[in-house]
Amino acid sequence: MSPRRSPGRVRQAPARGRSRAPAHGRTRALGQHFLRDPAVARRIVALAAPTARDLVIEIGPGRGALTDLLAEPAGRLVALEIDAALAATLRERLGGRAHVEVLEADARVADYAALAAARPDPGGRALVVGNLPYSVAKPILQALMDAGRALDELVLMVQREVGERLAARPGGRDYGALSVLTQVACQTRLAFLVPPGAFQPPPAVDSAVVHLRVRAEPPVPIQDRARFRQVVRAAFAQRRKNLANALAAGLGLPVERARALVAAAGLAPCRRAETLALAEFARLAAAPPGAVR
Repeated sequence: MSPRRSPGRVRQAPARGRSRAPAHGRTRALGQHFLRDPAVARRIVALAAPTARDLVIEIGPGRGALTDLLAEPAGRLVALEIDAALAATLRERLGGRAHVEVLEADARVADYAALAAARPDPGGRALVVGNLPYSVAKPILQALMDAGRALDELVLMVQREVGERLAARPGGRDYGALSVLTQVACQTRLAFLVPPGAFQPPPAVDSAVVHLRVRAEPPVPIQDRARFRQVVRAAFAQRRKNLANALAAGLGLPVERARALVAAAGLAPCRRAETLALAEFARLAAAPPGAVR
């Protein structure tokens, strides 16, 4: 395929230190395990269900187990691959498909909102599909959440522990800041588990495929998104502490002021963060200005 201009701003992987040798060492350092089970690949693509009206952004295509299946129905496919050798191999293999573009890029810092603007049909969806390297899954997820409503659906393979945290509900040990911040932005479900044998090399743990549908609006009223994130992260930063003490430490408040903040939200200061529902976090973040510094 002839080189084309990127549809959005994507930070290219640094040229320094690139190896022309096979990419096994680098991808393993990133925690990448290549999907090799075609049945799992088909299930992932079926969840996304791309059509000719849709743009698909594939993260970490690796050896292309998902890429070929995504390219067939998608109106446009943009694959982000950080490894130069893998990206070059995919370009050569897919070069005859004008609607497919392989970018050598770092998915942690990609501008997904700009990429989403290149949909083949204004009424189509912007889908993100990928097998996320374990070691960088969280920053990639953060970048995707930052794109907000520019994206429509995400179908992502992650470590099972991360998948369970994304979909966790209040009261469980898996419920944390990642759960709250993701579920405010997306309808979230753990679709299915994937055993180590589906990958080469096999990881030491199970993986999970999560399906996220980006919400048009949060399910609870959020007046200030930055403040909401700050309060949620502070509440879970020291999750063994009760809510008032955790907020005092996380927000740098005197304990009495933190207790006033909790009371202003109509919550008991002895509650712990993992017991709070999304609506309670929203009230906490929207507490009257007099209750906070």
